[in-house]
Amino acid sequence: MSVEITERKQSAEGEARCPGAPTTQEIIAADRVAAPGWVRSESYQYLGDEDISTDRYIEPQYARMEMERLWTRTWQFACREEHIPEVGDYYVYDIGPYSLIVTRVAKNEIRAYYNACLHRGTKLRASGTLGNASEFKCSFHGWSWNVDGSNRTVVCPWDFPHVDRKKFSLPQARVELLGGFVFINMDPDAPTLSEYLGPAAKAHIDAWKLEDRYVYLHVSKRLPANWKLAVEAFLEAYHVIQTHPQVAVSNGDANSQYDIYGEHVNRFISTLGVLSPHLYGKHTEQDILEQFTLGDSGSVTGTKRTLDDGRTAREVMAGMFRGMFEKATNTDLSKVSDSELLDCFSYTVFPSLFLFPGISLPMVYRFRPDPKDHRACIYEVLFLRPVPVDGKRPEPAEPVHLRDEQSFKEAEGMDPGFGAILDQDTDNLFLQQEGIEASAKRGLTLGNYQEIRVRHFERSVEKYVAMPPKRPDWERSRKR
Repeated sequence: MSVEITERKQSAEGEARCPGAPTTQEIIAADRVAAPGWVRSESYQYLGDEDISTDRYIEPQYARMEMERLWTRTWQFACREEHIPEVGDYYVYDIGPYSLIVTRVAKNEIRAYYNACLHRGTKLRASGTLGNASEFKCSFHGWSWNVDGSNRTVVCPWDFPHVDRKKFSLPQARVELLGGFVFINMDPDAPTLSEYLGPAAKAHIDAWKLEDRYVYLHVSKRLPANWKLAVEAFLEAYHVIQTHPQVAVSNGDANSQYDIYGEHVNRFISTLGVLSPHLYGKHTEQDILEQFTLGDSGSVTGTKRTLDDGRTAREVMAGMFRGMFEKATNTDLSKVSDSELLDCFSYTVFPSLFLFPGISLPMVYRFRPDPKDHRACIYEVLFLRPVPVDGKRPEPAEPVHLRDEQSFKEAEGMDPGFGAILDQDTDNLFLQQEGIEASAKRGLTLGNYQEIRVRHFERSVEKYVAMPPKRPDWERSRKR
């Protein structure tokens, strides 16, 4: 199986691609099992080449504007539906100073209440908690609300003749569901989630059937960098050759594909089972196969394979992965494309959600600013597995909270090789945060293609920060 490299003109700004290397689409087109339409598409747009100001990463005032103008207007992943499967189940989602109780009020209805007593403001449920409740009762004075948000109890009602309990329901944020994810938005005037994503990205997400997966590992760690720097560390494969040299032998990093969809979604496709263009002429197809199967420290698949009959490492790896995942999940993957089995697909839903829908890397990332330090953030990694064929959905994994100094490899259930990759990614962030603050150059210079997702992301940040401040409207949200 060979890959033909098409001659490409590179005359206009943003059109340059890795010279002498096949494109992602050329690699995928040579696969034995063809990829679906959402894989076989491209959507790049040149967005300019000006520097990105570094003030946004270091100025406390910029962080305050983000919290007032960006986080109060955007759709955010709060929890998975399996976190709240029964009526009365709730999950507390926090973003900065805001806190929401996300709860199932009926079989097919989920609401998100602002997590504050309407008497004197005490949180009704502690941050980071989940459980089941028949009421949300304030621990301070005992006022309470039913699961449907209506007021249940005003202690000593004779002293509150000015409170109309029928109008004293808990204020709500907006809620929408997609692919098993529960999204919230505090802006009553925001577009619907479908409009926010756009038709192309929405169609891609629908095709993945992520509602048929469950959380089997959830790891959280505080990172010593502004949340935007942490997001941007995962928006490109440009860093692979320097940061992750151990995987470059089997990673098409420099010829990865980058796409943008509207204002709020972007992606890359990074092919695996192929040699990095940085290493052309230095390794054979057999080297690629051995690195991918045995790795540097022992075993990925546990089996050493030898190429025969002119097959490529990528073709052999696709067959191996298909057999491994079929056995592990008791499912038929014969019609699943080689690309879906092997490649890294990374979709970002602005501002902070990463979706990896591939079979080999079924992950979700979420980033949130540290409410006490604009130079730090909270990073979460959730791994999703298919629901077993018997239809019994396992309980979602409880979060593993790592200390600042801990390695991702220490998280129980984490693959050590992947934990090492996450350590490499996040170890750069402390140096980057401090370097930006020390630099005489007050801007970041980006590549036109490989770092287009960074520019696209920062364009959206700028759009929201430029808006007038908007805090949640109690009267409007209460009436939802």
